[in-house]
Amino acid sequence: MTTAVRISDELANNAKKYSKVEHRSVTGQVEYWARIGKCAVDNPDLPYEFIKELLVSIEELDSGEKSEFKFG
Repeated sequence: MTTAVRISDELANNAKKYSKVEHRSVTGQVEYWARIGKCAVDNPDLPYEFIKELLVSIEELDSGEKSEFKFG
């Protein structure tokens, strides 16, 4: 489902800059920031890097990139 949302020009301009660096669309960049922000609000004791790596791990699992972990 697509929903139009108004955001400030400042946020849109920042998203445009970061989207080029991160190779995302502007919409994708804003969605990424929203996901990170929601996780941070829901889990205030987790550092940003942990949240980011967790989201990457979830995406890898969803895309079928999984294998059995071998200890040692």
